[in-house]
Amino acid sequence: MMNFFESQDVARRNTRFLLFLFVLAVLSLVLLTNLLVLVMMNYMDTGALVRQYLYYSWDIFWSVSIGVVALITIASLFRLHTLKRGGSAVAEMMDGKLLVDPGDDYNKQKLLNVVAEMAIASGTPVPPVYLIQDKAINAFAAGYSSSDAVIGMTTGAIENLNRGQLQGVVAHEFSHILNGDMRLNLRLIGVLHGILILAIAGRMILSSGGGRARKNQSGALVLGFGLMIIGYLGRFFGNLIKAAVSRQREFLADASAVQFTRNPDGIAGALKRIGGYKSGSVIAHPEGEALSHAFFSQGIKLFAVNLLATHPDLGDRIQRIEPGWDGKFLRETQPELQKDEGTQDAAMGFASGGFNIDPEAIINRVGNPDASHLLAARSFISSIPDKLREAAHEPYSARAIVYLMLLDQDEEVRRVQMGHLKDAADLFVFQSLEGLLGSQSSLKPEVRLPLLEMSLPSLRQLTYRQYRLFMTNIQTLIEADNRIGLSEWCLNKFLSKHLKAVFEKERRETKYRSIGKVKDHCVVLLSMLAYCDRKSRIEPGDAFSIGSSELDLSISLLDKSQLNFGKLDAALDALADLHPLRKPKLLKACIKTITADDVVSAAEVELIRTVADSLDCPIPPITTNIN
Repeated sequence: MMNFFESQDVARRNTRFLLFLFVLAVLSLVLLTNLLVLVMMNYMDTGALVRQYLYYSWDIFWSVSIGVVALITIASLFRLHTLKRGGSAVAEMMDGKLLVDPGDDYNKQKLLNVVAEMAIASGTPVPPVYLIQDKAINAFAAGYSSSDAVIGMTTGAIENLNRGQLQGVVAHEFSHILNGDMRLNLRLIGVLHGILILAIAGRMILSSGGGRARKNQSGALVLGFGLMIIGYLGRFFGNLIKAAVSRQREFLADASAVQFTRNPDGIAGALKRIGGYKSGSVIAHPEGEALSHAFFSQGIKLFAVNLLATHPDLGDRIQRIEPGWDGKFLRETQPELQKDEGTQDAAMGFASGGFNIDPEAIINRVGNPDASHLLAARSFISSIPDKLREAAHEPYSARAIVYLMLLDQDEEVRRVQMGHLKDAADLFVFQSLEGLLGSQSSLKPEVRLPLLEMSLPSLRQLTYRQYRLFMTNIQTLIEADNRIGLSEWCLNKFLSKHLKAVFEKERRETKYRSIGKVKDHCVVLLSMLAYCDRKSRIEPGDAFSIGSSELDLSISLLDKSQLNFGKLDAALDALADLHPLRKPKLLKACIKTITADDVVSAAEVELIRTVADSLDCPIPPITTNIN
């Protein structure tokens, strides 16, 4: 199985391949449309009967060609513009309803619990969950990145799958989030809409040609039918492209789900249930076809199944997971064996005096979590007090949680911070903060990041004005004591990265193919990390040398006076645009710098995961028994 960095690279190459196929499709449509115009000009014009040759000119050819290219391009760009908000736009396209409060609904609570566990176990923000009102058993993940991703789930899925099966489906969708498949899926939606626009144009011509004179009407009919045929032919080849790009990724996502959960019965059971369920996985919504390649299972009915199917056959998928499968599908829902309360195993926390980690093992787990991380995520969630866990699910109290994390231990600084929030924060946010003050002692270092990850779906519901005020207040609280602490920087960096993707549509693209091109940024990053541990048993210069040895670059530690958190932010933003296959070395250099003294504290774990998150390399929970 490919690792995270290889999968990211494959996703990039698939995007380029998609662009190449799109260009070929557009050229084909240009030629076919010109052929249609040539036929109309020479066989529907009575004057053509007198002529002994076909009439066409380069001026006409280029005019038609430019018109077709412009129409397709505008249609594709418009469709992509409607999806610029990322996953939430796709979910709303399917009339999905944001699931915020499950109330007393056991199935909804089960879904929210499973998604939260999977997200924290994989080191990504918890995505908002949307319910699609459909009897079919299906699901999708959509977005440009983990920052704006959502999980969509049909009501048929939560009502007909037990917890293990639902977990298998969600793990499959998280594989698509981690491996970069979602961005490709969104681009496919835009590309195929552009190709289909000629068919839409033909339909419009047909519908508007009925009231014209007979001669003009016949011409409109021919043009309309011709464009429809060309458009649907383009759609046919577009769907072939979609099927070719999607199918192999589904096998990989199935394999990742098995590794993630260590429960092949879960995802195999979900596939068997689809096979034995009357409504199957076919989505009734009219937009289901546009999103068919992003679903967990085949979402539309097809005549040429093997040719146009965006997903492998159910039997083939089950056989790969369970080689000894007897070929029988599940005809009814398997009963739940226990209440959905998660596993209450002993918390896999941090040793009080720090612990050792293996950088190579951490790199291998980037974007590649397993069952031990799922267990750790459940333990983290269960160790968070109920009051804080519930507060994370509401936009007002979620902001209060963040403010609570930033309140200083010094009474005078704390008084200034609270005074500012009383004047500047929304009234209900301040009241929520006052209600949570007694829980501040429960905010252990190891649960800060999981709690922030759980709060992000609520924070994504803010208005733009609320978002700007929220980020301004965070900065004010951090600067209240005239210094920036490491934990404060980690919190601010994590939130700004993921909220900017939602509210400011900030997207990352690969710009640098070699580490040498970002040498100066590497120096800033490793220098800052070398100075970060004031209690380290070794000198910053030695820590820098240990880390930088991974990069094969001639670089030296910068003086402390040349560094600040602003430069660190700029360095990480630039390094996030590094080629995926160059990032393992960089991330390993960072980890080796931080852990140079062979002792890792909870604060350093938070720093490692924040730096990795900034580089778009999600690290699963790092605990005492993961090395």
